[in-house]
Amino acid sequence: MGWFDSLVIISDSAVRLAVPLILACLAGLWSERSGVVDIGLEGKMLTGAFAAAAVAVFTGSAWLGLLGGVAASIVVSLIHGYASIDQRANQIVSGTAINMVCDGMTALIGNAIWSQGGRTPQLPDSALFASLTLPFVNEIGAIPIIGDLYRNLLSGHDIVTYFAFLCVPLTYWALYSTRFGLRLRAVGENPAAVDTAGISVRALRYSAVIICGVLVGLSGVYLSIAQAAYFQPHMSAGKGFIALAALVFAKWRPWPALATCLLFGFLDAVSIRMQGAVIPGLGEVPVQAIQALPYVLTVVLLAGFIGKAIPPKASGVPYVKER
Repeated sequence: MGWFDSLVIISDSAVRLAVPLILACLAGLWSERSGVVDIGLEGKMLTGAFAAAAVAVFTGSAWLGLLGGVAASIVVSLIHGYASIDQRANQIVSGTAINMVCDGMTALIGNAIWSQGGRTPQLPDSALFASLTLPFVNEIGAIPIIGDLYRNLLSGHDIVTYFAFLCVPLTYWALYSTRFGLRLRAVGENPAAVDTAGISVRALRYSAVIICGVLVGLSGVYLSIAQAAYFQPHMSAGKGFIALAALVFAKWRPWPALATCLLFGFLDAVSIRMQGAVIPGLGEVPVQAIQALPYVLTVVLLAGFIGKAIPPKASGVPYVKER
């Protein structure tokens, strides 16, 4: 296998591994742009993954699983929103509690229903999102280089993957080219000015929290009924936290967020590819070192290349209406 074929295979794997990061990162971007810090992405992702798999097991429908996963994630997001917006609780504490509760509850409920250690039964093909073949794949696939990229890298993904990439320009357009996006960003910077203009800060922040729930729920749906065919405890494996790191690395901007998530996905794909590799003079690389590589590189990149990242000024600050 030539170097080009290997690069295409690794890139294809990187795309698949980056999808949950992209969706979770955009979810965090919407929430934090409105001033609500959300470190509970990991717990929401697990909730969406579990609910999607559970509904798909009982109904045999991937679409009903998607609706169940997104709905469950929205409920958790609203709980976080209620604590953060209405009760003015510490948003870091609220997000941490969501991570801990969701991590334990998904495993507990799964084990109570199926008695498989929290794991759901294997899903049938009818309950999974199948890969889609793009038009003219055979004709374009005959073209050297371009055909390989189109057939093996662009084509053959499921609908959630394509939607994740579509969400990036949609998010950019919504945040920077619509009145709603302008108001949302203003709430994250100066909620008092927005309130003075007669616009509800509470409504805007709840809107952002709900959008966050939809997107991070989709990332969980992807994990359980697109990338895998089951739910198992802790299957998010820290992806919610990596998405937060990508959000900071991208400085809360959509297009850099996409690039950062693809970079992290590529690093993850390379680490998988390197398992079992032998380094001359050192021998076989330990599996544990390979598995830790994406997380180590995440810390290195954040520490050495990001520069100064300034979040929205009102991020994490509950708004108290002046009387």
